[in-house]
Amino acid sequence: MARLLFLVVAAALFLSAPGADGFYLPGSYPHKYNPSEPLSVKVNSLTSIDTEIPYSYYSLPFCKPPDGVKDSAENLGELLMGDRIENSPYRFKMYTNDSDLFLCRSPPLAADTFNLLKKRIDEMYQVNLILDNLPAIRYTKKDDYFLRWTGYPVGIRVGVDYYVFNHLQFTVLVHKYEEANVARVMGTGDATDGFPSAGKDGGSAGSSSGWMVVGFEVVPCSIKHNPDDVKSLKMYGKYPRSIKCDPTTVSMSIKENEPIVYTYEVSFVESDIKWPSRWDAYLKMEGAKVHWFSILNSLMVIAFLAGIVFVILLRTVRRDLTRYEELDSEAQAQMNEELSGWKLVVSDVFRAPSNPMLLCVMVGDGVQILGMAVVTILFAALGFMSPASRGTLITGMLFFYLVLGILAGYAGVRVWKTIKCGDHTGWMAVSWRVACFFPGIAFLILTTLNFLLWGSQSTGAIPFSLFVILILLWFCISVPLTLVGGLLGAKAPHIEYPVRTNQIPREIPPQKYPSWLLVLGAGTLPFGTLFIELFFIMSSIWMGRVYYVFGFLFIVLLLLVIVCAEVSLVLTYMHLCVEDWKWWWKSFFSSGSVAIYIFLYSINYLVFDLKSLSGPVSATLYLGYSLFMVIAIMLATGTVGFISSFCFVHYLFSSVKAD
Repeated sequence: MARLLFLVVAAALFLSAPGADGFYLPGSYPHKYNPSEPLSVKVNSLTSIDTEIPYSYYSLPFCKPPDGVKDSAENLGELLMGDRIENSPYRFKMYTNDSDLFLCRSPPLAADTFNLLKKRIDEMYQVNLILDNLPAIRYTKKDDYFLRWTGYPVGIRVGVDYYVFNHLQFTVLVHKYEEANVARVMGTGDATDGFPSAGKDGGSAGSSSGWMVVGFEVVPCSIKHNPDDVKSLKMYGKYPRSIKCDPTTVSMSIKENEPIVYTYEVSFVESDIKWPSRWDAYLKMEGAKVHWFSILNSLMVIAFLAGIVFVILLRTVRRDLTRYEELDSEAQAQMNEELSGWKLVVSDVFRAPSNPMLLCVMVGDGVQILGMAVVTILFAALGFMSPASRGTLITGMLFFYLVLGILAGYAGVRVWKTIKCGDHTGWMAVSWRVACFFPGIAFLILTTLNFLLWGSQSTGAIPFSLFVILILLWFCISVPLTLVGGLLGAKAPHIEYPVRTNQIPREIPPQKYPSWLLVLGAGTLPFGTLFIELFFIMSSIWMGRVYYVFGFLFIVLLLLVIVCAEVSLVLTYMHLCVEDWKWWWKSFFSSGSVAIYIFLYSINYLVFDLKSLSGPVSATLYLGYSLFMVIAIMLATGTVGFISSFCFVHYLFSSVKAD
């Protein structure tokens, strides 16, 4: 475990090292292109942070490839994320500069197409292009620094007029193919932005060595073309006049029943960027000091809670147990009459909770979700789920979740057998419920949201065929593995209680304040350990930013687990001290209540950071996905709290002598 933690910390340090230049992404390899070899640009779904609803690129009147639109092979994660990667009409030749290229002339804009285009411009939709697996990046200057954007806007509105970007100026950064570049591994970092000087001349195109694509930049322009000038032109023909791209001015206004003429130009620039470093422009981590502050903040919370746990275990509990064990049986009976606190609930502390099967089901699902999160983030921190391989993060999460069904069944049935004092009757029912509880909730939420996306004709809607595949994965892999885990849990020995339970339950004294109020308030401490990192995650999901500091995220996850365990342990001890022996559910929700604060934070993020989010459909999608996320977090953190409290209570009362 120490070596594993060292690897993760090393990964986080690599991600935050200020002097580093690049990071090799496992699973992606350089492609060598010879001079004049054709390069194909692909298009992804149109996206907008205004609506969060992706649409197909060809839903707007853009040029289509001469050989027809073809879908690229996509993995399960890409489909679930709403990516629809297709071929495009943009064609390049390696290290061959071309300018004033005519692409196509669209049909005259019909009323519905004209209104749709205006709507997409109002909603700030972005066009996403891909070359050699690199998204097109756009730089804009603000004051004295540059801003990086992936993709470019469909158009812009100026007053009452709408302008479309119908001319694209591409710059492809290339580097000579060298075997040393392939083997070289470098670290990534928070280096100062350095942009290569762009130029149309790029060295000798007749070089014998091949070239690698290390950058893909686009500058969109709105240029007024005369449709009559291109009537006789074919695709990729030379435009009659020289085109000067000025991104600061717009002139191609769209009008009903008038066509749009599309053109483009491309220049190749030899760059010093080596292939392992080509993702730096996308993965440059911003705010490294903020991440370290988040970890330091979490460590302070852990130290505070650890001090309380230390006092409870090594001073109060040990002292009381030592005094209690030194007395004979008569003196113990007399002491029990005089004492109050946790020692008085010795005969009730292991009394079965209400709704024990539901508790076992939630613990089983929590173990599965927590295991999935730990393994997925660990693999991502070590670089095996990079943005260069789209969809691998979601695919990996789904795979690990399915496989860990065996752990969920085992944990749920083992807790059930322990509550029933060794009687494993009903283990099959527990296993079935574990296999269907959280996936059923997820299926209900995602199906509802999917109907909204279907109604909007969005590419974010899960296709029916994929729905069938997900259901088959659920019932053909997850459910059988969960049942196998349940069988193993039924055969495993149960955890024996150290004390006997009376038949008649002890009356709980009236409390000065509602115990559930303390349980709900306990979630603020775990929330305090992750709310800073939560901002970056939310920005990645909803603002289109790339999140790649999984080393930090793994450390924050470990700290969150420790805080949840400590909070639940302290709260359980406090409840036992006031003779409240109903600790089972309270231990679960004392740490699981962090989900409430995460959901409230999601609403705050919607109101203050996603102010431009438009339409009830977009807000419903956001809240639906947030609800799905917080349910998963509640099950995972609640399970941590329950297991830690159970171990604490078992240890505490295993030293107590009781008849």
